[in-house]
Amino acid sequence: MAFFQKSAGTWRSQRATHHLAFRRAETGSSEIFVDPLGADDPRVIEICQLHGVDPAETVGGAFVRWQGVMAWDKEDENHEGTTVFALIPDADNPQQGALLRERGYAEIVPIAGRYQIEPDGALLLITEYETMTTLERFWFPSPNLRVRSSTVQRFGGFNTATFCTEVREDAEGETGAGPEAAAEYDALVGW
Repeated sequence: MAFFQKSAGTWRSQRATHHLAFRRAETGSSEIFVDPLGADDPRVIEICQLHGVDPAETVGGAFVRWQGVMAWDKEDENHEGTTVFALIPDADNPQQGALLRERGYAEIVPIAGRYQIEPDGALLLITEYETMTTLERFWFPSPNLRVRSSTVQRFGGFNTATFCTEVREDAEGETGAGPEAAAEYDALVGW
């Protein structure tokens, strides 16, 4: 839960997605809102029940909302949505376990993936969908700067790789990252 608590708030995200089969890259941006949820939150309990897991096994979760645009979007394309996570730690090692969602990112179906907190504090998410596998890694170079990388492997070898830099916004919609994180962000996105 500490990772989701550290992720609380609104983030401005810049991304570059590499469509490896087409040998092309696409840029985009989004706004992401993360709200950590306690184990007793009705939304977390509902996700556990949806997956047939005893809600007593969860330590909590998060509500995530996003809205974004990508460079190749057509007028009717919509990159927005919400999802709720529930974390079910492994009994012998709470640094890893199941991450239950009522909606996946790559496929809009209820999905159970795996999470792992790495020794450097990064969060690794592995999700096996019916037609693809996603691997996402999140980490914090500084408290208000979060970095995310992901790969998607589909049947037949079609792959994408994405790199995102995310800066926390304050209540007025300004980046609350401070000069140090803003400089790191500018360097990462090439500004």
